[in-house]
Amino acid sequence: MPGELRVLGACPLDCPDTCSWVVTVRDGQAVSMRGNPDHPYTRGALCVKVNRYLEHSRAADRILYPMRRVGPKGSGRFERITWDEALEEISVRLRGIVEEHGGQAIWPYLGTGSLGYLQGCEGVAGRRFWNMLGASRHWLNICSTAGNSGLTLTNGTPGGMDPENFAQAKLILLWGTNPLTSGHHLWKFIQDARADGAHVVAIDPIRTRTADQADEHLAIRPGTDAALALGLLNVVLAEGAQDEEFLAAHTEGWESFREEILEYPVERVAEITGIPAEAVHRLGTRLARTRPTAIRATMGIQRHAGGGTALRTIAAIPGVTGDWRHPGGGVAYSTSGHAHLSIDTRDDLLPGPVRTLTMTRLGSELAEPDSVKCLWVYAANPAGSTSDGNAVRAGLAREDLFTVVVEQFPTDTVDYADIVLPATMQTEHFDLHAGYGHLYLLWNEPAASAPGECLSTTETFRRLAAHMGMTEPSLFDSDLELAEDLLSSGHPSLEGITVDRLRKEGWVRMNYPEPFTPFAEGFPTRSGRMRFPPRGKAYVPSRSSRTDGGLVLITPAPHTFLNTTFANNPELLRRAKDPVVLVHPADAAARGLSDGQRVRVRNAFGEFLADVEVSDRVAPGVVASPKGRWPKLSPGGANANAVVEERDADLGRGAVYHDNRVELIPCAGP
Repeated sequence: MPGELRVLGACPLDCPDTCSWVVTVRDGQAVSMRGNPDHPYTRGALCVKVNRYLEHSRAADRILYPMRRVGPKGSGRFERITWDEALEEISVRLRGIVEEHGGQAIWPYLGTGSLGYLQGCEGVAGRRFWNMLGASRHWLNICSTAGNSGLTLTNGTPGGMDPENFAQAKLILLWGTNPLTSGHHLWKFIQDARADGAHVVAIDPIRTRTADQADEHLAIRPGTDAALALGLLNVVLAEGAQDEEFLAAHTEGWESFREEILEYPVERVAEITGIPAEAVHRLGTRLARTRPTAIRATMGIQRHAGGGTALRTIAAIPGVTGDWRHPGGGVAYSTSGHAHLSIDTRDDLLPGPVRTLTMTRLGSELAEPDSVKCLWVYAANPAGSTSDGNAVRAGLAREDLFTVVVEQFPTDTVDYADIVLPATMQTEHFDLHAGYGHLYLLWNEPAASAPGECLSTTETFRRLAAHMGMTEPSLFDSDLELAEDLLSSGHPSLEGITVDRLRKEGWVRMNYPEPFTPFAEGFPTRSGRMRFPPRGKAYVPSRSSRTDGGLVLITPAPHTFLNTTFANNPELLRRAKDPVVLVHPADAAARGLSDGQRVRVRNAFGEFLADVEVSDRVAPGVVASPKGRWPKLSPGGANANAVVEERDADLGRGAVYHDNRVELIPCAGP
């Protein structure tokens, strides 16, 4: 109709599906959004969260103008200022910090609020600017690094099978993943496989929405996934079902790993994992006899002290069974290892070597006044999402810490800012995306004008560089120039993919065959072979794997929020209701707790409040409380991160959100 346009874009959020969407623009206004029906993975559907994206972009609490703090840190009291005033104050403070303390006293704290290669964390937005100042490096370890490290040790890359090929699997193991809540588009390919006779098993400490729909659910004890993998392989060996040809041609360290497997018989594994021995044996037998087997394991599985090793050992399964040689066989964790985009962060602009700061150690770093003098937060909400929330907020409250927050909404982190800069949302800027749950590149074209004085991340850094008198030409590259650079790596997977083509078509599959069997003929390791875990290194126990000392707390993704994004949306908050903690009937009875009773979920690091939901969806000894709530919108002013210790996983310095033991204390009063 006259005055109506269809603008193609992509979801920027921290989800493997990275949906292609279509925004209808009428008379210059974005009036509707839907999943792109032409995209092979999105297939016309968005999730319950992103369905409200346009509404969210127009919310009454959207930050529209630069602001300066006028109240105490944490009070959330600000006055509106101009962009020139904001840039001048920031410039003066940054120059002063560099002169007095050195550039490394600046910490650019970038999160997963956008996975864009232009505006977000995938392209390390703003890195050229920070290099000019000699700022500290930022290690984004909060999400997936333990698993990435484990998979890289085994396969040479975290990249694995194409999730679309799950449609060809005959056995599907959904291991520590809940796609019907976090990445529901995979389910369509699982349904295709089931229609062709596939058997689906959910391995999860919680009986999730996905587990309800699976053919079988194994309620594993948290942190024991590697032991289960070894037990299943023990049955494979007993069946004589190992693929000797694949092992000889494409693996190394097999004889040592074989001896390790033999040390994990079914009975021992049942004792470690809490899964009945007959169930372990039954699944092991099915694994031995079923080709192809597809394993889906996502980020929640590796957020404990042994998380990297868990993925390392699970990744070994298709090497033993030879599933990598079959379309529809293997492990899918993240496809990001197959996206060979060229990211020129211009590290040559650094004045010298700089340190790297780890995002999950924010609280302890800020506790050292001489360590960090400026915290620049963008695409992140550390006061609501980072380990040891109490320590983080104490650090943010430092009067000598100059904090700039680039944001769309008044998060808990914004409340502690000295300067707040208004940020565009996805429908208002250019971006380039590569999903970590499929093999497509997607282009995001702006469909609406930015409200108020909101600027994109790239434009914010261009203006700040100009205001500070910087003249390095690469600091002023346009978004389209940056996108051209990203596609210029020369990797065969990108041949023929240009910015012009992406802008016209909206999405393009990278040049990988269909079906895609990435390791059928070898692995991207130095030897070209899969590397099995060395003897004694295939299972690392964690606090959550113990059977004594309180309850293990799991904080799964909720159906209504994505990390802390959308956690201020009134309708999604209404659907989420008050925070709950799922407690097994036996644990509730032992503590005299009843349904709906408010409790303090407590350990040595802090506490948060939640209402008891007595449920057999969790096993005895395990409690679960969904993550993602803003502390200031939660009862008691804290969320589940108040009880998460700043502590590293075994590999990649990964976070340990699911490796915490707590007790439940009834709240006083009615």
